Amino acid sequence: MDYLIGDVQGCCAPLDHLLAKIDFSPSRDRLHLLGDLVNRGPQSLPVLRRLAALGDAAQCLLGNHDLHLLAVAHGVRPPGRSDTLAEILADPRRDALLDWLRHRRMAAQACGWLLVHAGVIPQWSADQTLACAGEIETLLRSPDIATFLPTMYGNEPRRWDAALQGPDRWRFIVNTLTRMRVCSADGELELKKDAPGEYPPGMLPWFEHPGRLTKDTPIAFGHWSQLGLVDSPLLLSIDTGCVWGGALTAVRVDDGRREVIQVSCPQARKPG
Repeated sequence: MDYLIGDVQGCCAPLDHLLAKIDFSPSRDRLHLLGDLVNRGPQSLPVLRRLAALGDAAQCLLGNHDLHLLAVAHGVRPPGRSDTLAEILADPRRDALLDWLRHRRMAAQACGWLLVHAGVIPQWSADQTLACAGEIETLLRSPDIATFLPTMYGNEPRRWDAALQGPDRWRFIVNTLTRMRVCSADGELELKKDAPGEYPPGMLPWFEHPGRLTKDTPIAFGHWSQLGLVDSPLLLSIDTGCVWGGALTAVRVDDGRREVIQVSCPQARKPG
């Protein structure tokens, strides 16, 4: 059985509860986690250990918090005020865990679904999304990762152009796949944390643009906890705010089935 799972963000106890609730077996089942495995929650190290130990039974995407961990570990960025990554960085097995993390995907397909952490701009098809994701995966897995990581940061360029090259291209791809919530019809990103329904003129949630090339592609994503659960035939939004005291969500998607399973996450944090 195949399950999609939303943002865990270092909440290992709810993850274990969820896996028990679905009677997960690594010999029979496969998990597809949609990114933000770590940070903000209290157990980022146990989450990484748990998922890495599952081998191919846990297919994980990288979210913005996971990339942030890699940047902090490589000395590219200082730890943030609200980070909960110190235990990972001090662990004797940190190098092996970080190596496992940087070999995760930026986008994937499973059971007919395109999987991303944040979103897909209207100009990208499913194939182009996977190809752009592959460009970043190659950089993360290369010996030059420490050179690449600083180029991720910043909000420019804001609009897609197939002719983009080098750091500008990489930054746009990373921002789309791990940070975007809303954009314009012509692929201009809005990277502020706008609440649902409160968008600048010309901006809409990326999945509401009627002319997007992926409008007929089933897409599952996380990242937008304020949006909550969206369960429609071609769209699954499953970051349900576990780390903020909401729920951790799994959706079974194999064999044409669709089943939503949730566990509560009582260790609420205030956003910060």
